[in-house]
Amino acid sequence: MTVQTGSHTESIRNIALVGHAGAGKTTLFEALLQATGVIQTQGTVERGSTVSDTDSQEKARVHSIDSCVARLEHGDCQINLIDTAGYADFRGATLAALAAVETAAIVVNAINGIEHSTRRMMMHARERGLARVLVVNKIDFDGANLAALVDALRDEFGSECLPVNLPAQRGTRVLDCFFHSEGATDFSSLAEAHQRILDQVVEINETVMGRYLDDGEDALTPQQLHDAFEQCLREGHLVPICFVSARTGAGVKELLDVAARLLPNPAEGNPPPFVRGDGMPLQVSNDPGAHVIADVFKIVNDPFVGKLGVFRVWQGTIRRDSQLLVDDGRKPFKVGHLFRLQGKNHVEIEEAFPGELAAVAKVEEIHFDAVLHDSHDEDSISLAPLAFPEPMYGLALEPRHKGQEQKLSNALARLAEEDPCFRVEHHKELNETVVRGLSDLHLKVMLERMRERYGVEVETHPPRIAYRETIAGHAEGHHRHKKQTGGAGQFGEVFLRIEPLDRGAGFEFVDEVKGGVIPGQYLPAIEKGVRQAMEHGAIAGYPLQDLRVTVYDGKHHSVDSKEVAFISAGKKAFLDAVVKARPIVLEPIVNVEVAIPEHNVGDVTGGLASKRARILGTDIQRGGELVIKAQAPLAELIDYPTELKSMTGGRGRYSLDLSHYEAVPPTVQKQLSDEWKPHAEED
Repeated sequence: MTVQTGSHTESIRNIALVGHAGAGKTTLFEALLQATGVIQTQGTVERGSTVSDTDSQEKARVHSIDSCVARLEHGDCQINLIDTAGYADFRGATLAALAAVETAAIVVNAINGIEHSTRRMMMHARERGLARVLVVNKIDFDGANLAALVDALRDEFGSECLPVNLPAQRGTRVLDCFFHSEGATDFSSLAEAHQRILDQVVEINETVMGRYLDDGEDALTPQQLHDAFEQCLREGHLVPICFVSARTGAGVKELLDVAARLLPNPAEGNPPPFVRGDGMPLQVSNDPGAHVIADVFKIVNDPFVGKLGVFRVWQGTIRRDSQLLVDDGRKPFKVGHLFRLQGKNHVEIEEAFPGELAAVAKVEEIHFDAVLHDSHDEDSISLAPLAFPEPMYGLALEPRHKGQEQKLSNALARLAEEDPCFRVEHHKELNETVVRGLSDLHLKVMLERMRERYGVEVETHPPRIAYRETIAGHAEGHHRHKKQTGGAGQFGEVFLRIEPLDRGAGFEFVDEVKGGVIPGQYLPAIEKGVRQAMEHGAIAGYPLQDLRVTVYDGKHHSVDSKEVAFISAGKKAFLDAVVKARPIVLEPIVNVEVAIPEHNVGDVTGGLASKRARILGTDIQRGGELVIKAQAPLAELIDYPTELKSMTGGRGRYSLDLSHYEAVPPTVQKQLSDEWKPHAEED
């Protein structure tokens, strides 16, 4: 069936449900779909019958792993809702979803209160410039102290956090306190809450404030209130708190009312930083008649429709048969079928307007974060890359059955397309394939998914740690490459100097050759030789970084000088300099966050200390859980999943983020160097 889309941008609300695992996001997703008639019966996570958790791994683990898009309608509004994973292990898809919405609804468990991912998602949404709404779920559960939770939210995130509705009758009802001021609630006064949020809203808009002071609240129209409210959200001056019980449906209609009446539409949001081919910013509008600009925020490899690119339209209108370009592509593709996603179902549509979420199938060149456009006036249109946590946990793998190497490679490529925090590396010198993710659980799920979808089973073992090399001092290097083979010879001579740069600065190549002693045509060959040496390392076989190479002198021969001669001379001159410049090995230092039962704190902190970790602090959670924050060398954490499971009886979990690189202890450097020398001598 083909469905005609006729909604306008101003009637759209794009909302991502984010928050800590166990807060009830998926159950709330179901409740919202049922309340608007999208589904007749609300599914449950426990039975695996929800719209969003359709993957076999999600059903088996009873929690979301990927994001899920569905559309619902409330009054005149079309709400595009994205359910996301709560566990930090799968936050790549969650962060990607934030790029497609104007509002992040951070769901908070009324029993557990503020948890680690509550803080993390509030921070990410603020950094992205999104409107934020705190949705307190499970308000009818025994033990929920909602008044204390509101105080905690305001203490943690600021006084701009204010209820726009309040629970009543022990969480069985929810009453609006923005548009109304009468009624009895479980705590606070409805009139007091109404006045507090009204004062917060009007003070940011001079026109609205003037009318409010002159003529009172009754003089303000609903549109004026919406405009002032939306401005507060956009500028971070207000974070509304809403109350729901996704289990019983209490507060669900009121949450929908807040979305429809008060949350920003796409015309009021902040578009991402698109960039033209010349590097200049590209301004986008919500004009449906302008050139198309859309951003792919999700890739799905569907067994029935093939590769599916899910995108947000920022400008123009995409129709069936539209001709679109991908990034800087010169050859357009034709939109054969255009879909709206409703969970795992694909509803075919005729067109997608600015602000809408849609999908196109079977376009191989589409990738995550691709920009789709139809403007031939621009050489290319790109998007500033989103910031994602660096995947640091690794596994080396090989197919369990011989002859499946290509099948393994294809399967890994498909999985990497879908998850921006899943990375595949191929180390030619070791003939080793390494996958990296955010945790052992992340990789375990991805490899299970590969087995189920693509029929590839693997053997795994710990990979080499991603050490790096750099230099601590200045030095000069020289090499003359001279080779006579009976016919034409090879000649190239290079003098260069090297110096360290700040950590994380990368690599700089500088040409200070005077008088044409080395013709300019050979400078790229010297740089190529230097980069080859950097790639393979100088003292332990790991890539070099954070240094500047300056070529200042040399010689050439009018007949015998060739590119290959200067590649070799540049490489060996560089290595000559490195050994004089106090080379050091750098190791990745990761931020570790370990969530554990409070009674395990002594064992866990002691274990971390034995791994050269620096304990940075702890956060006490409700429910007897504690989060330890530390920094530790990644090399010390290879067996940490097993150790943590043993110490906490399987109740502990952790996440890693790359912090920085720093020098390894001298004993470790010597060990790494001694292990590498035999391989270097063979080469």
